[in-house]
Amino acid sequence: MRHRVYGYKLGRSSAQRTALRRSLVTELIEHGRIQTTEAKCKAIRDEAEKLVSIAKQGLKAQDTGAKVHARRLVAARVNGGVAVVRKLFNDIAPRYAERNGGYTRITKIGLRKGDRAPMAIIEWV
Repeated sequence: MRHRVYGYKLGRSSAQRTALRRSLVTELIEHGRIQTTEAKCKAIRDEAEKLVSIAKQGLKAQDTGAKVHARRLVAARVNGGVAVVRKLFNDIAPRYAERNGGYTRITKIGLRKGDRAPMAIIEWV
């Protein structure tokens, strides 16, 4: 039974899962949409939405320290450095200032030709 078991293992060790999640979320922030398997899309959706929420809180903050703290929290969870964090804070988060969640959309696109894995596209709404 997998009652109350959180997350997707994706057939990888914990370090590999963390690296995969970070790279996929970074690519989603950079490119706006990515095509991957359904399981990977569902695995990164929560992380991507949490990062947007952190960025929104950073934008609303009055204190400079809180703004910097939000940027550092995001930078710790993505690869790509300053450019990715800047894009999230300057382009993506202001778009969803009035929205209370549900920042991503997953669209199923069929099966992959090689191994018939179910594929999907994850993108910003």
